[in-house]
Amino acid sequence: MDIVIRATVIFFALYLIVRLLGKRELAQLTPFELIVLVVTGDLIQQGVTHNDFSLTGSILAVATFAFWASVLSWITYLSRRAERMLDGEPRVIVRAGRILTENLRHDRLTESEIQSEMRLAGIAHMSDVAWGILEPKGKMSFIKRESGAKDDERQPQQEDRGVV
Repeated sequence: MDIVIRATVIFFALYLIVRLLGKRELAQLTPFELIVLVVTGDLIQQGVTHNDFSLTGSILAVATFAFWASVLSWITYLSRRAERMLDGEPRVIVRAGRILTENLRHDRLTESEIQSEMRLAGIAHMSDVAWGILEPKGKMSFIKRESGAKDDERQPQQEDRGVV
């Protein structure tokens, strides 16, 4: 039973830490961040099993993590409010060809990261982007401007700082 309690505490601590670290896809991790992620797995194992190297202890730890992951998945499926709280909300990062620097700062993204993701999406110039959105899971989505569309001269509004 001690392993289940330890695994539960570690699960929620890890969940909170990951949420605080921000939205990044695994593919966007730097080599150092990837090493920290791998080392974290070993540190978690030591804290959860507390030198219990038995098969039962391992199964209990893994089953506890799987249980809580399933519970959170069901909660976010059943409640839009819980989904926003647990998974986050999409954030507008580019509007009408202009980067919203305040929103980039919030998620610790650089302009070069935005440009790299644009190139991967087949967009060559910032002026070709109508909307750029950082999705809750860390992926960036871009909506191209229609050809001949006018520039939107208005300043970023409150609604641009959060969800679309």
